[in-house]
Amino acid sequence: MVSLMIAALGYLTYQIFQPFLTAILWAMVFCVVFYPVYVFVLKHLKFKAVASLLTLVCIVIVIIGPFSYISFSLMNEMSNFISKSERGNVEIMKTIMSDKKVIDIIERIEPYLGLKGVSAEEVIKSNTEKFGRGIVDRLSAGFTNLLGVAANAVIVVFTTFFLFRDGPGFLQKIRNYLPFSEEQKDRLAAVTKDMIVSTIYGGVIVALAQGMLGGLSFALLGVGSPVLWGSVMALASFVPALGTAIVWVPASLIFLYEGDYMKGIGLVLIGIFVISMVDNILKPLIIGGRTKMPTAIIFFTVLGGIKFFGFLGLIMGPLVFALFLSVFEIFRTIEGGNNA
Repeated sequence: MVSLMIAALGYLTYQIFQPFLTAILWAMVFCVVFYPVYVFVLKHLKFKAVASLLTLVCIVIVIIGPFSYISFSLMNEMSNFISKSERGNVEIMKTIMSDKKVIDIIERIEPYLGLKGVSAEEVIKSNTEKFGRGIVDRLSAGFTNLLGVAANAVIVVFTTFFLFRDGPGFLQKIRNYLPFSEEQKDRLAAVTKDMIVSTIYGGVIVALAQGMLGGLSFALLGVGSPVLWGSVMALASFVPALGTAIVWVPASLIFLYEGDYMKGIGLVLIGIFVISMVDNILKPLIIGGRTKMPTAIIFFTVLGGIKFFGFLGLIMGPLVFALFLSVFEIFRTIEGGNNA
């Protein structure tokens, strides 16, 4: 009877919070990402409310304003790319696909990919259009309901403020309910912190930095749709071994193929000494000796997170997986202790 009552109350509680879950999750993401900023401000000001307010201002300046602009630009660029693709006006793709060396490579790999008798150009175009439409539909749905967006923004700001101010006390209450010993709780907190730092700061934020640098480089070199390609570069940074080179190497080869040697060589130099060096310099500084999650795992958690949560999944995907690994590690330790 008690279990049934708890289940019923839990379900009703979920229904109460369900309309606000996305806003609450965004607030949690902002708190995780900007908590070091909050701690720094609090150390100098000593007042939690003022530190929370100043951190919120920082979030609005650094994230919400630029993100809104990037989202609008990405939607426009993706829409233009799709319309050009549908009209068959993607000249770069035609140029690449008509090159003899590219044709030879495609003919060799077609049997292994099951593309025999199918136009590889059409496969690339159709999949690019399908992926692009998915992004455009998500962004359009978000911006169409401006009233809902404004209401969610207010809830996110309100929730973020109180999570910064009262978060430590709230986490302490959750800690008290955990069915672990104090030593295990300390271990869980340490492992979770390491995972969050290595995954969120060492993975996602580095990827965003590479995407911004890549997009800016493309814009300066006159490449069309720089926001789109910067976004692709941010996702590509999670691909093991290849990373952002998946984007800037073909782009530089296209410049060289078209005879624009200055831009081609310039993009190669930027790719090697600017975009790629962000990964080589920032990650060791951020992660240090902490537990490091494999890049391939981060890649799949980011993509899976985006598919499940939308753009929120860029952070929530790796974060949920990091928490899962942390809890799993605790249970593995408990099980090992019981078998000893």
